This record gives sequence, C-alpha cells and structure tokens, in this order.
Amino acid sequence: MKKRNKSIQVFEYEYLPVGEVFKDSHLKAFSKLNALHNDQYFDIRYKGIRFKNYVGVIQIDGLTVEILPKIDSNESDKKLWQSVLIEMLRTTKKLKVQKVGQANVTKQNIHLLDIYFEWFLNEMELLIRQGLIKQYYIQTSNVKALKGKLEFAGHIQKNLIHKERFYTSHQIYEKDHLIHQILSFALSIIENFSKGTYLYSKCKSVQLDFPEVKNIRINKTTFTRIKSSRKSAPYKAALEIARFIILNYAPNISSGDEKMLALLFDMNSLWEEYVLAKMKQEAVKREGTEVYGQSSKEFWQGITIRPDIVVKKKDLVFVIDTKWKNIQHFKPSTQDLRQMYVYNDYWESVQSLLLYPATETVSPEYRLFKDRTHHCAVGRLNLIENGKLKADIGKEILDWYL
Repeated sequence: MKKRNKSIQVFEYEYLPVGEVFKDSHLKAFSKLNALHNDQYFDIRYKGIRFKNYVGVIQIDGLTVEILPKIDSNESDKKLWQSVLIEMLRTTKKLKVQKVGQANVTKQNIHLLDIYFEWFLNEMELLIRQGLIKQYYIQTSNVKALKGKLEFAGHIQKNLIHKERFYTSHQIYEKDHLIHQILSFALSIIENFSKGTYLYSKCKSVQLDFPEVKNIRINKTTFTRIKSSRKSAPYKAALEIARFIILNYAPNISSGDEKMLALLFDMNSLWEEYVLAKMKQEAVKREGTEVYGQSSKEFWQGITIRPDIVVKKKDLVFVIDTKWKNIQHFKPSTQDLRQMYVYNDYWESVQSLLLYPATETVSPEYRLFKDRTHHCAVGRLNLIENGKLKADIGKEILDWYL
C-alpha cells in the first residue's frame, strides 16, 4: 500500500516556502491551479506562496496542505482552528460531520479530505444497502434481434455484410446510467487520493459492491442532466458530495503523474453564512424577530446592493455586514461606512452593524451619521469559549438589539 501522504497545516495569509516537504514541483502545481482561478487563492512568491483568505485543503504528489482560518496574528493552535473550520462548514451545510465517525475526526493527521471522503463513502454504503436503482436510457448499437427503432443510415453502413444484425436505438433498463457513472467517477478519485489512509480499504470495498459502469467525461453541465424523481431522491446527498469532489478535481494540473484535488472556501463568505445560520437558529425562538440573507435592491442602472444580513424586529429593521478580519483598535474604512450609510437609507434601517471576529467581545456603540437619524456601529465578537467555537453567537448578536 502506498505510504501515507505527508501533511502541512498553515494559517490563511501565512507564507509557505519551498523546502524539504513543500517542493518546487508542488509550487509549480499550485501556481497552475492559481492561474486557472484568476490568481485568487494565493500570491505566488519567489520560492514560495503566500495564502490569501481561502481556507480548506489541497492534495497533490504525496503532500496534503490544510489551510486554516485565524483572527490573530499570533495564532498557533492549529488543532483548535481546524475544529473551528469543521464546525463552520457543518453549520453552513457544507459538511455533515455527524455522518462521519467521530473517532476518526480526532485522529492525528486527519484533514478535511478524509472527512469529505468518509462522508461520501458512508452515503454510498447506505445506498448499496438500500438497493441501487435501475433506469431507462436509449442505446444505439448493433443487436441480433430487431428491437426499438431501426436506424436505416447506420444499418446500411454497418451491416452490408452482417445481414443477421440490426442497428437500432432501443431502451435499456439497468444500473449503468448517468447517476451511477458520476458516483463511480467520484469513487475513483477517492481511491486515488486515499491511498495509504484508513479510508482506502473502505473505498475498495464500496467499489466491489458497486456495479461496473461506463467511464464518461464529467463536467459542470453533466450534473444539469440528472433528472430528479422519487426513485433518485435517496441519491441527493451522495450526488452533492460527488459534485463537490469532481468539480474541484484538477486532472490537468499535475506534478509528475499525480493529480490535484483542492477543496477551498472563501473565508469571508463562510463567516457570513455561519453568522446568518446561527442568527436564524436563534430568531425562531424569538417572537416577532426575523433574519434574512441575500436581500438585494436595485441601486443604479440595474446594479444591485445587498447587505449580508437583515434583521426585522417588529417594525424596526437592522442591517449587518460581516467582515472576516480582526481590526482590533482600528476604525473601519471610509468605504465600509459609506456602504452602511447606503444600506440604512435603502432598507430604512435604524441601525447598521459592521461585525468582526475578535479575541474579546466588544459590544457595539452606535453613533449617528452626521445630520441623520440612523446609526452605525462596530461589533467585535469573540468566537472561542472553553477551547472551542462558541455555540451561542446568534443569541449574543440578537441580544444587542434588545
């Protein structure tokens, strides 16, 4: 069995130089990945890379690099911030840790790829136990008995000599269909990237129980061809994970013969979604309080504006914009304040809030915009309590509006 991959854990915005573990070949592959995504993931430096605001995991050529969030330049507890990232992904429905063996999550050197792979394999085992579905599809080929529709042009071209055959388009009812072809491709990716881990034998076992299907080219449009039905409903979770794995697989970015798999998340977006999810969980407990995300309005000539979060409490409206950076004692930028002013105006909000993560909670002190009747404030929220991600931040934020 292939030796277990080497792994590196780094924080966002950290610099990773080429060395004994992170080699020139890795740097070259990372550079190719970055170029394919408009240089948004890293800053390429001489003999190294500096990470940006994307967190997650990248695996290539025997090396796994896990990028963790942080809010403090002195941060060093990587185990804590790995658990923070996992919990944020779980809360925002990007990961279901409860579907993964909790003992495995705490193993040494376990990273996000392992967790996603195990989640997918568990879903596959469940589908196999429940019974894999068959589907109808049209196949055009030579057959020995006339069935379906005879394709005259193809029949004449292919069967001038073989008069006993018929070139037809006919229905097939079996397990070799699009859904299973997608899942099989995801399994082959996991097989390749899990070698040397505790998941490799589990993957091989699932593959043995899975039917043989055709290999097809899969891209983003392939998933739009899947037709939802009552029979395919149990496949929903497995297909969502397969889509995530397949579309983040980069077969054309290689170091030697190795392929790359990169699961990366914009930390600004993840922080916004996490805060929104926690506030919604709390709002349902409070009569007359509603929390919305993705509320947009036209601003100018078809251009829209959208605050991250809108809170409605009886007849009052509040807007919140989340910012994943620790501003400590510094003031927010003029651009951010102008943005909050516009939100107050368009949503008729009485208070707007710029919400930042922090190492210590500082409740917002609202100040009036000059010569106006609406306010703005900065809120700093401590995320860590008793060595883990604080569970009640939704309550803490909504309590500021009482």
